[in-house]
Amino acid sequence: MTARPARIGAAAAVARLSGWEILPGDRDAIRKTFRFGDFNRAFGFMTRVAIMADKLDHHPEWFNVYDRVEVTLATHDADGVTELDVTLAAFMDRVAAG
Repeated sequence: MTARPARIGAAAAVARLSGWEILPGDRDAIRKTFRFGDFNRAFGFMTRVAIMADKLDHHPEWFNVYDRVEVTLATHDADGVTELDVTLAAFMDRVAAG
């Protein structure tokens, strides 16, 4: 079994990412809301991210309503934000940018 990345913390992650923020409260996590032109584009984004998430064995917490996808990222077995979250967040940003 491959070792999971060590916790780096939400502050270190958002310093390297555009538009992501630290989740308020006691939990070490990052979040971002993505907006698209319609439901089809939002769902397409989620589909592309789901494929990458499976490859990384790292799955987002997300919520979708029509053109909006709200994402929260944290690595549960590290109890906080790791390089996996930065990798998946950067991928989401690239997909959303087209």
